[in-house]
Amino acid sequence: MGDSTFRGWPHHLPDLVSEAVAVVDEGGVLTGWSLGAHRLLGIPAEEAVGRPATELLADGAGPPHGIAAYTVPGGGPAVLRHRDGGEIAVVLWAQPWAPGDGGRHWLVQATPEEAIRRQDVGRALLDSLGSEAPVAMSVYDTDCRCLMQNAALRRLSGLTDEERMGRTLRESLPELEVTEMEAVQRRVLGGGSPVGDVDVRGRVPADPGREHAWCNSAFPLKDRSGEIFAVCHAVVDVTSQHRARERLAVLNDASASIGSTLDLLHTAQELTDVAVPRLADFACVDLIDSVFEGEEPPSGQVARETAFRRAAHRSIVPGSPEAVTEVEDVDVHASAPNSPFARALATGRPVVESANGPGPAPAWLADDPARAAGIRVWGIHSWMVVPVRARGSTLGVAVFLRRQRPEPFEEDDLLLADEIVARAAVCIDNARRYTRERGTALALQRSLLPQRLPDQAAVEAASRYLPASGRTGVGGDWFDVIALSGARVALVVGDVVGHGMKAAVTMGRLRTAVRTLADLDLPPDDLLTHVDAHVRRLIDEQADEHHDVAASGPPPAEPPIDTWAFGATCVYAVYDPITRRCTFARAGHPPPAVVLPDGRTRFLDSAGGPPLGVGGHPFEKAEVELPDNSMLVLYTDGLVESRDHDIDAGLERLRRALDDGCRELSLDSVCDSVVQELLPEHPPDDVALLVARTRALDDDRCASCELPPQPAVVSRARAFVRRQLSRWELSHLAATTQLVVSELVTNVILHADGPIQLRLVRNESLICEVSDSSAAAPHLRRAGPLDEGGRGLFLIAQLSRRWGTRYAGDRKTVWAEQPLESPEP
Repeated sequence: MGDSTFRGWPHHLPDLVSEAVAVVDEGGVLTGWSLGAHRLLGIPAEEAVGRPATELLADGAGPPHGIAAYTVPGGGPAVLRHRDGGEIAVVLWAQPWAPGDGGRHWLVQATPEEAIRRQDVGRALLDSLGSEAPVAMSVYDTDCRCLMQNAALRRLSGLTDEERMGRTLRESLPELEVTEMEAVQRRVLGGGSPVGDVDVRGRVPADPGREHAWCNSAFPLKDRSGEIFAVCHAVVDVTSQHRARERLAVLNDASASIGSTLDLLHTAQELTDVAVPRLADFACVDLIDSVFEGEEPPSGQVARETAFRRAAHRSIVPGSPEAVTEVEDVDVHASAPNSPFARALATGRPVVESANGPGPAPAWLADDPARAAGIRVWGIHSWMVVPVRARGSTLGVAVFLRRQRPEPFEEDDLLLADEIVARAAVCIDNARRYTRERGTALALQRSLLPQRLPDQAAVEAASRYLPASGRTGVGGDWFDVIALSGARVALVVGDVVGHGMKAAVTMGRLRTAVRTLADLDLPPDDLLTHVDAHVRRLIDEQADEHHDVAASGPPPAEPPIDTWAFGATCVYAVYDPITRRCTFARAGHPPPAVVLPDGRTRFLDSAGGPPLGVGGHPFEKAEVELPDNSMLVLYTDGLVESRDHDIDAGLERLRRALDDGCRELSLDSVCDSVVQELLPEHPPDDVALLVARTRALDDDRCASCELPPQPAVVSRARAFVRRQLSRWELSHLAATTQLVVSELVTNVILHADGPIQLRLVRNESLICEVSDSSAAAPHLRRAGPLDEGGRGLFLIAQLSRRWGTRYAGDRKTVWAEQPLESPEP
């Protein structure tokens, strides 16, 4: 700006150079021209100075009273002409000015009407932000002390201007956690960019009984030079949105966590864990007592005298001191007719109620002194009772209490509680149905297993069956001890693949098949071959069943809990106490373990074969001699396999458990020790365990002789029987036994070749055995009046408790057993 251009410019207003300002002398001639005037009209200073001011007006004439007309407050309107001929609407404002030269001058400022309107809008905006804006706002200086707050913030916080002005956030709202917001203020004042979405939660004087959530934003305020001189703080109450997100999070957690198992108590506990502390300070689930047994819940109104049992509870305080009933204890909820429990059970709809308020306590508390005392002692002020209903039936009630959180339950809380209880109710009902099915399957399983092990002299035996505790439940594991001919015994352990009722039924069918085949005295490998064929028939039956179900329509919406897959495993061992030899065969089953008299444990891992049902593969048998008083251990894979270790590690753990002093324990103690050492408290798979301690039959309890196939040897056989029974002091059986032996030896002489072996065994019964090299098996038949033969076996069957035929190698043995006591007259 040169002196010739801006002669007489007011030096105390240097900042007006950028504004559209001109100086007019008393003759109306322009004597000063600013850069702002140049920019507004496009006329440079050298062209403007010295011209009459009226030439700048669009109409060429000024107001009637001259420049003085523009000295009124707010100035006056005018239309100026741009250098290019265009017109600009402005507001002119004039002020007398004495530059000191003795003349009278005017300082005239021109402001476009558009700028005036913007200024008016700005002023209106500032006024509305302060008094009418719905967004709560405040301004803080560089020391983070409040300069102003608008009316919305006063309403939101409940703080007056006197309580907020000149104070920091922490000083004006000491109950709130504002550390993060104060850090944001300092960061913005330090030159940072605007910050938004800072969440703060707490209570304020405007609503001290309810926790709120606010979303905070901060942005800098700058002067014309661009320097930050304050920070503006905007607050929006997002309590509703925050609670909606919390409720959605609770629903998501309920969907993810409730129903992880089919254990009824665990499922109920998952419901209370979801509710506390995000919805309630205490929650409990009480179910109708019969539900715990898996029985069908009532579909109609629940009777007042119905007994409930506590399934689960949880509190914000460890130990749940608010509970008036312990878990699994019985209570009666609907005894008070007007109680929220009775109303909820009668209507099937949730009930919300409050107490400890200014009004009288609910009348029903007089009929329930235990709960009345708990409400008074623990300061419980609000509760919800939600019926647990699934598939049209009432299973129980869920109760939610508040005592530490001051706000009572609202309608949205009731809707949330109803939703999560409805989701949990289906899971609880599934657990109830599973309890019933599992109980039925377990009862069936135990009924199909031996109720007691048979008395026999070959081994002393003990057993354990442990059903799985998880979702899989009862499986197809089984064991058996079968007395065989010749004082021998068969030890069997098997495992049907799958769980549930079908697996238990299949197990029963296999056990029956094994016992039937064992009565035929088949060798272990032959027996497993026949059982394998039986399993393959079962597989074909199941395939046909699945085909029929698929053809009948879509599968049910809820698949059955029990599962049955193809196949089974089995180990079948036969121990002979006379020869002390054990013959066994395996079909995909873990190897038996033997604890020798010296305490060493080894596994009989030979004679392995494929699982039952595979077909097309032969089974092998193996034979091992066991010293007297050896311990034979048979088991299913649930004992040695788990997610934590493979079968090899499990077998090593079993070896250590058996080596650890089990040799000196009773068999029941051995079973308990092995189970305790190898299995967790809740085994993931069912387990069958059979432990047998061998007993050798003394030599003086067995006598044998070899006879040639000649008719004269019958008398020798009779004499041998008479002498031996006399030594055993069983002479009272001599006549009957001589007749049985005569018929057996005669039958061999007539129908077989080769030497005859006669053996008598004194066990828990008297056993007579006659062996020959013929493969022909005798058959019992009724002889006709004129038949010369056919009566021998009929006599044997009448004189013996049982009789039969078995094969070993190339020899056949016909045997008969008699009780040791004297026959009744």
